[in-house]
Amino acid sequence: MKLLSGSLVLENLRISMQSVRSHMMRTTLTVLIIAFGIMALVGILTSIDAIKYYLNDNFQMMGANTFTIRNRTMQVHIGNKRSKANNFREITFEQAMRFKDSYTFPATPSVYIFATNLATVKYSTNKTNPNVPVIGCDENYIITSGNEIIQGRNISPTEVFYGASVAIIGSDVIKKVFKNKEDPVGKFVTIGPGRYLVVGVLKEKGSSLGFNPDNICLIPINNARQRFARPNASYSINVHVADGEKLEAAIDEATGVFRIVRQVNVGDDDSFDISKSDNLANMLFDSLSYLRFAAIIIGVITLLGAAIGLMNIMLVSVTERTREIGIRKAIGATKHTIRNQFLAEAIVIAQIGGLLGIILGIGIGNALALSIGTSFIIPWNWIIWGVGLCLIVALASGIIPAVKAAKLDPIDALRYE
Repeated sequence: MKLLSGSLVLENLRISMQSVRSHMMRTTLTVLIIAFGIMALVGILTSIDAIKYYLNDNFQMMGANTFTIRNRTMQVHIGNKRSKANNFREITFEQAMRFKDSYTFPATPSVYIFATNLATVKYSTNKTNPNVPVIGCDENYIITSGNEIIQGRNISPTEVFYGASVAIIGSDVIKKVFKNKEDPVGKFVTIGPGRYLVVGVLKEKGSSLGFNPDNICLIPINNARQRFARPNASYSINVHVADGEKLEAAIDEATGVFRIVRQVNVGDDDSFDISKSDNLANMLFDSLSYLRFAAIIIGVITLLGAAIGLMNIMLVSVTERTREIGIRKAIGATKHTIRNQFLAEAIVIAQIGGLLGIILGIGIGNALALSIGTSFIIPWNWIIWGVGLCLIVALASGIIPAVKAAKLDPIDALRYE
């Protein structure tokens, strides 16, 4: 194809816009078909990106670069997929503490246990519903869980060792029991069967994935063993690795150390589970890949219909403008010029539809993003794909009518009525 001069390109675009305006109804219908195809593609894919950002943010809140050792695997049910949970014998307090003392990798280990999920927290005459989770933990739990103390201080190692009756309370609990805006630090509250001194308040995180991390109380692990004792209790271990690139090495080291602690024989499978903080997120991302594939199929099918409609419009346009083509050839227009004119017209129509579809798709995707609390997303990669697909549609549907127009005999075209 010969290179077009700048003036000729502008002339072709001007003629294309005139043709679009002169056949507004059918052009609008074709633009809308293309727009709906691109809207479906960009909208669904933008929504998927919003969901991914939402999941990443929420799992970051659970502790980035962190893995957990527990006596059972996660059971997750997504669609028709269900992961079977494996349960092993409980991890005793002695085993957990032996691991913490033996683990020499440059990371921060923390031992904790869910004491109860049904505690009532009371201060003066105010109290919560009996649905507050209480976690017995050591001084490192704040680091490994991704929490932050906004007021007061952390539990000290001495308080952990002696099982002191101190507590760190989530912001949601504070709102329910300190309704007169009192300073909670230094006050005594009742948590379950015990009376605790509030030494710290956790920074608010907000609800995520159906779980409210602000409705929680943290107490020393040895206190939890005394006040919330139960038979066959199993403890968990969080390990936070400051350098994310060393996470896999830290997991390998932890596996070896805990196999020794659990006295697992060489060749036997692990009698415990190690899961990273992003394992569940990755499982959800795998499921979203099917939705992305479905969106691409829907978009491609719609764009195929748009390509057929655009080709039909261009063929009709060639027929209606036969005399115009004859006149242009008579005054010196070449085959290449005529062909490029009709290709330019197809590209203009397709890109108008693509632009409209991209705007609508971004709007729909970000409506979901705003509804779930994620920031505004501009999916540049999908925008580029949308523009490229519209160009392909224009070339595929416009080449046949353009070639047909270019091959018209000027004398026959001038005689056409």
